[in-house]
Amino acid sequence: MSKKETTNPKEVRNQNYATKKMNTSENFKKKKDKDLPWWVELLFVQIGLPDKLLIKILKAKKTSKEFIKNENKSIIIFLFVITTLAYFYPVIKHAKNKLDCEAIAKNYIIKNKNIIGINNREIKMISTNFCYGGEEIYEIENLKN
Repeated sequence: MSKKETTNPKEVRNQNYATKKMNTSENFKKKKDKDLPWWVELLFVQIGLPDKLLIKILKAKKTSKEFIKNENKSIIIFLFVITTLAYFYPVIKHAKNKLDCEAIAKNYIIKNKNIIGINNREIKMISTNFCYGGEEIYEIENLKN
């Protein structure tokens, strides 16, 4: 008959306890020896900015994180509105510039060209055509001629 190997439960517990103790002490040292963020190292250690400024920055960082966490939906809606406005701004600006060009061209036609027999709609059409690169405005005879 062969003898069964027996293990002492106290020894197993002691080994587990020792390994856990070593792991926790290593983790504690890792947490304790954690490096400073690069911006803290640069600004406050290397350059030497005052510590009061660091305290204010860290408080602002904490409050901004809390604000973002609490007001997440409002921030997303705000960013969506800003993005929409930024997307449509060039279209609105282009339309405004074209309307201004048409108004200036219409005033030029009325002041400087012989518009007898041309109604208001045709003047608007010619000014629009001119602003889009047309040359019909030059076909109208000048008042001086």
